[in-house]
Formats: sequence, C-alpha cells, structure tokens
Amino acid sequence: MAVWDDLVGQERVSAQLAAAAKDADALVTTVAGGGQAASGSRMTHAWLFTGPPGSGRAEAARAFAAALQCVSPDRALGGEPGCGFCEGCHTALIGTHADVEFVRTDLLSIGVKETRDLVRRAQLSPATGRWQVIVLEDADRLTEGAGNVLLKAVEEPAPRTVWLLCAPSLEDVLPTIRSRCRHLSLRTPPVDAVADLLVRRDGVDPALAASVARATQGHIDRARRLATDERARARRAAVLKLPVRLGDVGAGLRAAQELIDAAGDDAKEVAEVTDEKETEELRAALGAQAGGRLPRGTAGAMKELQDRQKRRSTRTQRDSLDLALLDLTGFYRDVLALQFGAGAEIANEDVRDSVERVARESRPESTLRRMEAIGACREALARNVAPLLAVESMAMALRAG
Repeated sequence: MAVWDDLVGQERVSAQLAAAAKDADALVTTVAGGGQAASGSRMTHAWLFTGPPGSGRAEAARAFAAALQCVSPDRALGGEPGCGFCEGCHTALIGTHADVEFVRTDLLSIGVKETRDLVRRAQLSPATGRWQVIVLEDADRLTEGAGNVLLKAVEEPAPRTVWLLCAPSLEDVLPTIRSRCRHLSLRTPPVDAVADLLVRRDGVDPALAASVARATQGHIDRARRLATDERARARRAAVLKLPVRLGDVGAGLRAAQELIDAAGDDAKEVAEVTDEKETEELRAALGAQAGGRLPRGTAGAMKELQDRQKRRSTRTQRDSLDLALLDLTGFYRDVLALQFGAGAEIANEDVRDSVERVARESRPESTLRRMEAIGACREALARNVAPLLAVESMAMALRAG
C-alpha cells in the first residue's frame, strides 16, 4: 500500500507530490555522494496545501512527509518513494518519526512562542531521516505575530528542512508566506470515493458508509465520525429536526437552547477523553503522589493546563456548533433543490419527509433567506458573539422565513 492510497479523489495532487518526492530523494542521494543538485527539480522547501474542510489537506501533507522519509530499497532500482511499509514511511504516518513534527492546535490560535519553538527546530539537521519536516496543520490559526516569525524561516530555510502548511484557502495565510510556498489545491472528494474508503479502511457497513458520505457531501473526517459514533448520528438527527419545530416563538427559543446544549455535550465528551489523561500526566511529571497534593511551587503549571483545557473546550464547542449549522445549511439546500425541481439526489435522504414538508410549505425566496440567516449566525460566532444570542436570532429568522 503506497502512502497516497488514502488521498481520496486527489489523483492530480498525488501525482505532483510523488514526482516531488522522487526529485527530493535524488537530491539527497546526489548531495550525500558529493555531487551537485540538478536544476529543474520539482522539490521545494515550502508547500501550502489548501482545500475545503474534509478534503484531506492534513492527510496529503502526512503522506508527502512519509514519502520524503521513505527508505525502501526499491528506490535504488527506480521505484517511487512512499512505499508505505518501510520504517521511514511507517513511523512518519503514525507520527513517531524523529524528523517529522506534526503541529495542530486545540486552541483558537497559534502564538508567537509556539512558532519560535518550531523555527528553532527547523534549523536542525535531520537526526535519523532524510529531511527535517514540519507539518503545520492549522496554518490559518497563526496570529499575525506568529506568521511574521514563520516568514523568516520560510525565507531562509535550512538546507534539508521542508515546511508543509495546511489552510482552508490562500486568503487564510499571510500573502508574504503564501508567495514563498508551492501551492497545491485539493478538491472535495466524490461521495462514492469517500464511501469506498470507509468500507475499505474502517470496515463500515456499505449502506451506512454511503449514507454518511452523502450526508456530509464528501467530508472525510465527518463521514468517518458519523459512521463510527452513534452519539454523533443522534446529535445530527436532533439538529435536522429544528426546521420543523419552529411553529411558535417558544419552540424556536427552545430549539436554539437545545442546539447550544448539544454543542456543549460534544465539547464535554472530548474533554472527558483528554483532560483527565493530561492532568494525571502532568501530576506525575510534577512528582505528585496518586491522590495526594501537588508539590509546593507547582500549582502554576496546573493552573496553566486548566486554562488551556478551558480554551480548548470553548473552541470545541464553537466547532461543534459550526458543524451543526453546516448540517442545517445542507437541509435547506435540499429543500431548495426540491423547490426548483432539480432532480438531483438530496444529501439528507434519511430525513426526506421533513425536507419535502418544508419544501411544500415555503417558497424558494424564503429558503434562500433562511440559508442567509444561518450564514449570518456563523459569521456572528466567528466574531465571538455570545453563542446563545446568535443562535436565538437565527432561530427567529428561520421561523420568519
């Protein structure tokens, strides 16, 4: 299995990265033998992966990092780097390679301090691998100051360091940074290809795989979560009941509160998985006995962790709420398709009755206004408007049509 096999619907990008990895392998081999690097190489020191949510930006960067570290003996015989089986590929893919650093954040932004640490690491020569690779999965969350720190490293890279930056779009990255990167644009994967991946890799039932792939419109991560998490499917089902529950003001306000509560439950579920583990690991590192008090002078470190966990919970809740709003947008997109008689297959086939009911009881103009209200709610949340206030305002707009 090659490292590119899980890049769903990204054949063009896979071909470009495979060609660059081959040139990178030749470059390292030539320089190590005392030769000169060939001109016209398809390899460069900084890459920017963009694409809509769920397109597989981080997966593409991870696969490329693995191909750069590939040590398969087949390469010497003209084979392509990125076999997927050698130690270099395997450890890079699972995140344990000494010369591949994956950076993702659970917070709302990446600050100057964290970026300076990355830049210092990027100046080091590879310890065991062929390249020093930094994969920044949330380049769009760099603060302006952090982006300026990163710019210096991208302008003057170390000889065998590669930066792989991921962001939703070019506009999410500083112009000075993106101008120094080779840009690769990923597309939303076809629904059928996502369903096939869930069946092949995750062992999901084919009927369920087809349903969640269609419901998420090719968003790989969301489709996988819906396929493997019954609670996630239940929360989505509750969200899609909202359009038919807006009979009066009270019902609309209750629906808004339930939407906020569902997002909070999602954040709490994530916290239960990670917070306790992080807390126990820190207590052990600080020398605290099981069930005992922290050693003197270490309370500050624990307070810092708790603050970080609180910020992560806030982001998780906001992200969960945004996903719910995307589900609502998809619902009304299906309504609009029926109202215009598009004849295309709707995404939310599992709630077709509700979609048809709303389509019968309203006009396309109302549906468009409702979709605009959802978009306005998302923008308000991005500006840190109080979530309940933003969702209540949206619910009243949906009710008014």
